[in-house]
Amino acid sequence: MQYNFSKFFYFISSESSTASVPSSTSSNCQTTSISETLQSPVIPTSAFLHNRTAIMMEIEDTPTANVELISQAIINSDELALNKQLVSQVFTLWMVSPLLELQLKPSHKPYETRQNWRSLLAQYSHASYNRQLRDEPKLLFQRNVFFPQHLEEKIKDQKILELLYEEARHNVLDGRYPCEVVHYIMLGGIQARIELGAYNPQVHSTHYFREEQTKYLPMHVRKSATWTWLPISSKNSAEVRLLEQFKRIPNSATNRKLMKKYLEFCWSLPFYGSAYFEGQVEQPVCGLTSLMTHQDIPVLVAINSKGIYIIDDLQCVSVKTILLGLRFEEFSWEYARPSKEEDPNCLPCLFVQFLVVENGARVSKILQVFSRQASLMDTLVTAFVVQQKSKSSDETDKAYENRMNEAETHSSVVMGNGHNPTLPSLSNKLNRLTLATFDEDGRCIGQMGSWSFSY
Repeated sequence: MQYNFSKFFYFISSESSTASVPSSTSSNCQTTSISETLQSPVIPTSAFLHNRTAIMMEIEDTPTANVELISQAIINSDELALNKQLVSQVFTLWMVSPLLELQLKPSHKPYETRQNWRSLLAQYSHASYNRQLRDEPKLLFQRNVFFPQHLEEKIKDQKILELLYEEARHNVLDGRYPCEVVHYIMLGGIQARIELGAYNPQVHSTHYFREEQTKYLPMHVRKSATWTWLPISSKNSAEVRLLEQFKRIPNSATNRKLMKKYLEFCWSLPFYGSAYFEGQVEQPVCGLTSLMTHQDIPVLVAINSKGIYIIDDLQCVSVKTILLGLRFEEFSWEYARPSKEEDPNCLPCLFVQFLVVENGARVSKILQVFSRQASLMDTLVTAFVVQQKSKSSDETDKAYENRMNEAETHSSVVMGNGHNPTLPSLSNKLNRLTLATFDEDGRCIGQMGSWSFSY
């Protein structure tokens, strides 16, 4: 999908976080990529927003400019006119490409990250060497994965809601928010109404939506391009259903209300606001021959402040599925380096252990997620768990103080999040995963796939 970006141009001094338009800037000045090394310490840099806006900046002493400085320059831009105090909490800078996505820390220097991108890809990407050479990241100003969702849901500022809507729309169209087809149609209809305005029977026909469905539906939902030459659409086709949804939206609906409705649905998804990582898991197999010939399932690993979610990433399937979704209190985990680090085919992995009831007995299941990004997953899960424990500890301390003040005596105070995993509350597709099973005494009582060679 290609966009025509709106462009703003700024000069940023390292002595100040404010942005200003230089008087010598002409409308036809050419900017260069962040990757280009110039003799001058001022290197033109671009940052992108999901609302199709590009911020072009000349940063004094570019190599030393950190995320905090560049973010403040974006926030302070008059053209964007954002709520400065709020937007600095909600959004931050990411370095993003099709091969790797990294949320940068405030102290990180984007120029250095860009200069080191090849080595980062070599460490974390699953792509071939030639594909890595062609990779070009961009600096993206988007949602901070650590911003609490319950605070986001209280935001009233329309411009910030618009940015959040655009990011949610991107994730929906990219297939990162798995849901039922009927929900994709509903979201696509809302998006169409926001972008096209009220229904016009002279323009908005079934043919129109068949030609334009790539704008409104993720790839696994929309009609295959192989059949677009057919002149007739079935009544259950994606384009017909999309048109009907679009027509049902009342003329009185404002973009503000429609964006809020779109976001409210996305907020209801357990994996909303996640950071995403590439990985693979073993398919369940039968027999030694199948084990030797089968391929792993590519997955997306989504991690947010609530938990971890394993999403199938097969582009050929008609429905994206959450294979496993666990809240932090429902699992324990362990990061493991590859046994043969010199072997490029031997990947690091994240072990995820959780409890289930099987044949009336509580047993422990372990899933292996193989990924060069496993250490990044481990770091993010650890950060969220530490954050949760700190919050629970603070809440417990306050509750204890209140009880003491009320002269109540208690033998113990119960933590909000227990240390022992609880039974998963989400519906999981365990039959599509290769798992090891352990009883309550820690004995392995079931092995599948490569687990069969471990004991």
